[in-house]
Amino acid sequence: MFGEVAVAPIRRLLARGLAVLVAVSALTLAGPGTPPAEAAAACSGRLVKSVPFPTGELRIYKSRQYACAVAVAVRPGPRRAMSVSVQPRGGRAAVDKGRFVRQAGPVTVHALNRCVRASGLVGGRGASTGWILC
Repeated sequence: MFGEVAVAPIRRLLARGLAVLVAVSALTLAGPGTPPAEAAAACSGRLVKSVPFPTGELRIYKSRQYACAVAVAVRPGPRRAMSVSVQPRGGRAAVDKGRFVRQAGPVTVHALNRCVRASGLVGGRGASTGWILC
């Protein structure tokens, strides 16, 4: 009988300790200072241009053979109209448009030794680049 009384508080203590450990590890992995848009890298390559506009930001990435673009909302929230496009010179534009919470894209085009232009729109406001990466 004495053993059963001592085991119950130990089990409760272990359960609470496990819950705290899980919560701390979840915060450590997610990182409290990591913005939601930066949590998952949408495009491979390096960021070559970032064009801010009032409701978001257009980001263009470049790897050796490809150019990629993403339109990211400044304040993720309810679904709203977003679009992003990237076009290589002499080629067809790749477009992603719809109603999104956080970002439109990524859209990728083959752009080895080619100029590209990109545009992004979040909630009716947007930005575009001229021909870049020439």
